[in-house]
Amino acid sequence: MEAINLNRLAYFVAVVDAGSFTRAAARLGITKTVVSQQVARLEADLRTTLLLRTTRRVEPTEAGRLLHARSVIILREAEDAFGEVAEVTTNPIGTLRIAAPNDFGTSTVAPLLAKFCRTYPACTVDLVLSDAKIDLIAHHIDVSIRVGWLADSSVQARRIGAFRQLLVAAPDLARMISADVPDNLDQHPFIANGALREPLVWHFSRADFDRRTVRMRPAMTINATPAVLAATLAGGGLSVLPDFLVADPLQTGALVQILTDWSLPSGGIHVVYPAARFRPPKVTAFVAMLEAEVKRPPIASHGSTVLT
Repeated sequence: MEAINLNRLAYFVAVVDAGSFTRAAARLGITKTVVSQQVARLEADLRTTLLLRTTRRVEPTEAGRLLHARSVIILREAEDAFGEVAEVTTNPIGTLRIAAPNDFGTSTVAPLLAKFCRTYPACTVDLVLSDAKIDLIAHHIDVSIRVGWLADSSVQARRIGAFRQLLVAAPDLARMISADVPDNLDQHPFIANGALREPLVWHFSRADFDRRTVRMRPAMTINATPAVLAATLAGGGLSVLPDFLVADPLQTGALVQILTDWSLPSGGIHVVYPAARFRPPKVTAFVAMLEAEVKRPPIASHGSTVLT
């Protein structure tokens, strides 16, 4: 038997419920001829008579009664399924799976997700923290947050904000640094971030025309940014860290920015999506919340440094 056209079940059920082709056609908003033709084709598909037609009324046969009972369930299930899909595509609902790097995920995404869950109680969250790129499809990730510079231009990504890289040190070490130019920084202990592509070479600029490149000599190399922060706070050396990670230590005085007149290259904060035509509301709502968070007004730290 060929595949059944499920639309014909709706015509058939309407005829049985209405008791006539005319009333069924009126309910469906189509012509009586179309309803009659579709039911006749359904009978042909099933090779059985489903309806007995009299001058006053249409009555189902035994096979017709059986099919009607099952069809009502099928159509109700289909209606519920469409309703559920409509709910999912209208309101944030379901599990939101997010991938983010350890530093930004811990400092920014995790606290924001607490707010997200309070705002959208029909959602649950699964946050995957990793500094390695994650296969979005294989791991069923709805959205990935990438911080820095995107190497792959083919991904579906959108830049939602930026961050500054800041040269910082613990106060005791900062007091020992009197340089007002980057040239002699390599004379001081430096904590290199092994997660970066070039953890030792840094390009400083001032007033858009004065540029210096410095190669640091590492006292230690650590491959995770939060651990670099911990070692820097402990006075292990100078380090370059993103502003979102050092905002609080700078504000409390646990860290001091070095060479405030000089800038390092800024990086981007990107959301990366799996290939799809539509974004579910849970993703749209989270990205909007994250974008608002990363674009908040700058926070002033101790001294003249301003974080953005």
